[in-house]
Amino acid sequence: MGAKTPGSREGNLEAPTRHPLDWKSSDFYDEEKLNTELERVFDICHGCRRCVSLCHSFPTLFDLVDESESMEVDGVAKEDYGKVVEHCYLCDLCYMTKCPYVPPHDWNVDFPHLMLRAKAVKFKKHGASFRDRLLSSTDSVGKMASIPVVVNFVNTANQTMATRSLLEKTLQVSSKARLPKYHSDTLRKRVGPNTDTSTEVKAGTRTTGRVAIFTTCYGNYNEPDMGADLIAVLKHNGIQVKLVDKEQCCGMPKLELGDLESVAKAKEANTPQLSRLIDEGWDIIAPVPSCVLMFKQELPLMFPEDAELQKIKAAIFDPFEYLHLRNKDGLMNTEFKQSLGKVAYHVACHQRVQNIGMKTRDILQMVPNTEVEAIERCSGHDGTYAVKSEYHDISMKIVRPVVSRVQKAAANYYTSDCPMAGHHIANGLDDGSDTTHPMGLLRKAYGI
Repeated sequence: MGAKTPGSREGNLEAPTRHPLDWKSSDFYDEEKLNTELERVFDICHGCRRCVSLCHSFPTLFDLVDESESMEVDGVAKEDYGKVVEHCYLCDLCYMTKCPYVPPHDWNVDFPHLMLRAKAVKFKKHGASFRDRLLSSTDSVGKMASIPVVVNFVNTANQTMATRSLLEKTLQVSSKARLPKYHSDTLRKRVGPNTDTSTEVKAGTRTTGRVAIFTTCYGNYNEPDMGADLIAVLKHNGIQVKLVDKEQCCGMPKLELGDLESVAKAKEANTPQLSRLIDEGWDIIAPVPSCVLMFKQELPLMFPEDAELQKIKAAIFDPFEYLHLRNKDGLMNTEFKQSLGKVAYHVACHQRVQNIGMKTRDILQMVPNTEVEAIERCSGHDGTYAVKSEYHDISMKIVRPVVSRVQKAAANYYTSDCPMAGHHIANGLDDGSDTTHPMGLLRKAYGI
């Protein structure tokens, strides 16, 4: 394999590390240097092929190589490199679970961040299509679609085949994909400031017992019940709860588009709010794994010198990670009223790469007479990938093994911390059933 160098060892026994993203340098956007690095990394991937079962980037790359005249990466046309890049949705599973050559290995392979660099170069050069800009503008679309006069029309239209066919023809939004519903009764409207100062605060080793919820665009506009369940469970555990006073999208949809300047603008809007709350003694929780990951990993790597981001990174939690920490300190309410039976639990990619372990599974298994079967496989949804016409069929192929596991489990419930992944699994099942979010299951188990 051409990428090997004398003395390079095979594999990596040390914990992976992540380099900061040098996205402000001119070299980052140099196409010739980008292509040189793409060829180097693609050559390593071609000689390894451990990641072939993950996303569609790797089968695409290996097909390009195998169908080339030389059957090596040097036989692949540079203009075809983009075919590999477009299928990466930055789930990070190759980096975290498969690749033996990530830093500190001297081959220094960070496939997701190389794909992000390629996306950023493409965005800087060509911008994005109207559809991609629309799908990634979650705040704007949510505000418009949740207007009381508009919301019923939007939801009805999204379920009507004639409208869906029109969307497919005009915007290339797949008519077969499940589109999220919108609610005029958003989480913010339901909850308001919602600070319960009457609750006696009991701090734990790593938790303050006071939680400010970063509602997320999806949690506010599309699934407010998910946030309502989270609030109910936290209060049932004696935790003071409020919503973050003001927030914007975490920036993940724009990150996946390669629009790093928009990610930076979202960061500038969110960081002061979250930093102030932490200084006031609040922990931060977001109900969607991708949003937590942005503050735990992607933003700190984009802005490694930002002290406020480092503070947020240490104080933002996945909901079940937070409950697990409370339980370790003997502060979690474990008086459950109702068994959940058997639960098929899809482990969301953006939760897996937070390196917190299967805290959702562990908490749900505390419920008496409850069995949780974990499914560690990507659903292939990625927020926008599965709704795009050109990728929808591929996304359904990726989710098929998950659907098969759910069917074989014959469980009472199937669930995922990523609500979009849960609905994508339901789309694959196509049996009239739907997913129940893990926090909804926990609320049910509490009987509240």
